[in-house]
Amino acid sequence: MSAVPTLGVVALDCPDPVALAEFYRSVLEWAAPEVAEDGHWVTLANPAGGAGLAFQRVPDYRPPAWPSAENPQQLHLDLNVTDLEAAHERVLGLGAKLLDDTPETFRVYADPVGHPFCLCAC
Repeated sequence: MSAVPTLGVVALDCPDPVALAEFYRSVLEWAAPEVAEDGHWVTLANPAGGAGLAFQRVPDYRPPAWPSAENPQQLHLDLNVTDLEAAHERVLGLGAKLLDDTPETFRVYADPVGHPFCLCAC
């Protein structure tokens, strides 16, 4: 037994955990999410065995603003891709919103409830 922790999941607050889990499941092409009996917590397991994603219902959810100090993003996900253009078109088709496409090697998006994430071809 070790006293050193391992990263289990990154949890995102949202108004509808099932819907947001489905968005990321589609983006990442992971298996169907595990939904808690009350629907307030949904988990996506990483098929490679690394950290997964979890989604937690927050009744008065307020989306982060990017970039903004008033309602900061708190964190964002970097998703690695080999074909930035194809991945760009794919996430837009799944419901992402483009926030910044000025960098050459990555682009910034918002998921359907406003969390920023990047597609990185770095």
